[in-house]
Formats: sequence, structure tokens, C-alpha cells
Amino acid sequence: MNNFRIAKIIIVFLSLSYLSVSFLRNYNSPENIEKRCILKFENDFKNNLGTSHKEWNQILDLADNNYLKCMGIPQY
Repeated sequence: MNNFRIAKIIIVFLSLSYLSVSFLRNYNSPENIEKRCILKFENDFKNNLGTSHKEWNQILDLADNNYLKCMGIPQY
């Protein structure tokens, strides 16, 4: 009985470890990182009709900088 309990604990631990590693590998894949960054960029990029040209350029610069930071690309 005691050996069966230890075996169950080991199996559960190994299963959770495997699932954690596979989730992190999938979550940190380049395709998924790019998708998340593009969604963040689109949210920053929303156009308000009442903004001036100068404000709109600042919004674009901020969105661009946030996208580059999200992708891990060094900024100038």
C-alpha cells in the first residue's frame, strides 16, 4: 500500500513537471511571442479621431517602442 502511494506521488509530480515544461515551451515560442506583441501594438495603435497630428505621431512612436521592447529587439 505504501509503495503504491509513493508511486502515485511520483507519477503526479512527473506529469505536472512535463505539463509545465510543455506549456512554457509553447508559450515562449517565437510565433506566440510575435502574436502577443502584435496584439499589444494594435491596442496601442487605436486611432482617436480627435487627436492632433503631433499627438498621433507621439502615439505611433510609443506604440513602436513598446512593440520593439516586447519583441526583445534592442532600441537605438
